[in-house]
Parts: sequence; C-alpha cells; structure tokens
Amino acid sequence: MKNLRHNHASQLLHNKFVVVLGDSIQRGVYKDLVLMLQTDRYLTQRQLKSKGEMSFEQDCLVEGGCLSQMSNGTEYREVRQFQSGQHLVRFYFLTRVFSRYMESIIKDFDRGPKPDVVIVNSCVWDISRYNSSWLDDYQENLHRFFRELRRVLPEETLVIWNITMPLGKSIRGGFLVPEIEHKAPNLRYDVIQANFYSGTLADAHQRDVLDLHFRFRFSLHHRTNDGVHWNAAAHRTITCLLLDHIAQAWGVELRDPLRAVDIPDIGDHRPPKAAAPLNYNGYTEEFSSDSLPSNFLNFEDRNPKVWEVIDVRAAAKPKLSLPVYRQTPYGQARNGFDSRPPYHFEPYRHQNHPHVMRSRNERLHYAPYTHHRPAHWGHYGHY
Repeated sequence: MKNLRHNHASQLLHNKFVVVLGDSIQRGVYKDLVLMLQTDRYLTQRQLKSKGEMSFEQDCLVEGGCLSQMSNGTEYREVRQFQSGQHLVRFYFLTRVFSRYMESIIKDFDRGPKPDVVIVNSCVWDISRYNSSWLDDYQENLHRFFRELRRVLPEETLVIWNITMPLGKSIRGGFLVPEIEHKAPNLRYDVIQANFYSGTLADAHQRDVLDLHFRFRFSLHHRTNDGVHWNAAAHRTITCLLLDHIAQAWGVELRDPLRAVDIPDIGDHRPPKAAAPLNYNGYTEEFSSDSLPSNFLNFEDRNPKVWEVIDVRAAAKPKLSLPVYRQTPYGQARNGFDSRPPYHFEPYRHQNHPHVMRSRNERLHYAPYTHHRPAHWGHYGHY
C-alpha cells in the first residue's frame, strides 16, 4: 500500500463529488477523507467517537444528528457534507442497505448532482437488528440496492463496496442494544458469512469490492476496546487504500513520497583503469586532484537537479571513503527507475502517456458542479 498524503487526495478528487454511505465505521471513513483533503493530520480519539455534531473540520450537519433526537435506534439519521472550492463529500448514516430511507437517498442522486464516487457498506445493523433469519432479507436488499444504483447513476460513477472489517470476540457498541446482546458471541461469524454474499453480489452487479476484512485480519491491534471500531491509524490506512483503488480505476498513477530510490552499483559506472604511471598511488587520474570539476560552478544550466550519492576515494587518504554528490539531469532514469520528485504531476492525456496506467474499462469523468480549474497547482506541479 502506498503512503499517500494530503496533496494526493486533493488533486485526485479535484472537482469530484464523493458520497459515503454506511454505519459508524463509514462515518470514520468520511471524517478521515475530509481531514486528508485539508491536512496530513490524523483523527483524534474524540473526533472518532463523536456523532451527530454540528460541525467537523469545516463540514456541516445537514440533517439528523443533534438537530433531531439522538438515539441508537434503527430510525437514527445523520447527513453530513463537506464542501470547498474544489471538493464535495457527503455522508449518509445507514442502518439498512435498502429501505424507504435508502429510496429517498437514491432520489437525491436522481435529482442530482450525480456522484463520481460512492463508497458504501452496510452489514452489522442489517444482520443483527431486524430479523434473526437475516440471510434472505439481506440478499434481497443487496439486489435491490445495486439494481437501483444501476438505474439512477451514470455508467462512469465508481461504486466501491467496502467489505465489513473483522469484529472481536467480545463486542459492545451503539447497535448492540440489550435485546440482541445474546447475538454478540456469534456475530463475528455472521459477518464473515454476510461478507461472502455482499462481495459476491457486488461483483455480480459489476461493482468494485475492497476487502477490508482481509486487509485488516493481521492488524487487530488497531481495533478499539469495544471490538467493533478502529483507531485513527487504521482509518488513515483505509483512506489510502480507497484513494489507491480510485486512482487505479481512473488510470492515474499516484507517486509514493516515501518510495526508496534505487542507487546503482558503483562498480558498474567506473571507467576502466588506465595504465599506471611511475608514481601511481592506486587511483585513476580523475580522482587524483582535490580541485572541483570545471563545470561545478557553471550557472548557465537552469534545469533543476537531483542528487545521486556515489562512493569516491580521496587521493590524500587512500583508506578513507567519502560520500560525494554528483549532479544528474532532471528526470533522467537511473537503472529503470524514474528519479523525478514524488510530488511532481505532469499533464496526462488519453494517448500513450508513459506515466499513466490504463484500466481495462476506461471510465468517463463527470464534473458534479461547475468550477474553474486553475492552470497550476501551487508548487506541487500542474495538470
């Protein structure tokens, strides 16, 4: 997984409308995405635990939450929205994957604007709060949900179904009211079964699936004490996985700022040894002088430089190995790797651009609202 930063999220989702649907974990997904669009900070524990607040990191509460009755019932509603000059992100709290409330949300999509990305998950409430024999109802509701999305959303909208993350042996949470506490010991096994059906049906309806249960099966130390929710580090990982998935679906390459640069072997680039003179001291003549190269102080070349570390032995001290820096032309590949800075973004077009991966099915783009796109993006580069 790439370690992505604020500028990656901001540029990838520039002029995009993102909708997040789901329970409290999906609320955390929404909050971390909103935070990452503005800064590289992590969510605090208080921000993760809060629900229904009037404002979070420049967003606003549109419906439900503290504007109405706060409860742990299936009728609880919470709609949040973050809007800036370049981004629009909206969150709907769900207690069931398809219901009358979901029909109202789909009507919102139908009236517009159409979302570019829909990130959705609904499982734990579905299989615990409505019916002890949940399997048939859950499957039917999934079918209806995906059919309605296909009917309303354009083909280029990217729908990502998040597989439910693993539950603990001992769980507690807002959804686990006293009436269903007897289901707690077996709920983690029910989630695994529900994940199989939801992932299979999402794939059958040609929707993308992000298997978070598999991704976090060995990261249980990031799960909180209630056995259901996850800490800020886990949510930042989820955000990076989603952004990486979206970039691959759109055919955009995200450069990892922490990518290790391969340093070529020094021996492969040394010139052949010349015939030794009478006063030969074991080094070739280009390393026998302490003066700088003639072009070292040349200011005529205005192209930016990158630095490469090579190992050069000083003539005065034969046994001492000193690191010396050599300038290489900007953008020159070394040993098959691109040496450009990680935050540089070049223009990409539809015709054979060397730094753009093409997905199997090209997705068309749709601007959810009119906004002037600037010619340059600060000091990080330009489109």
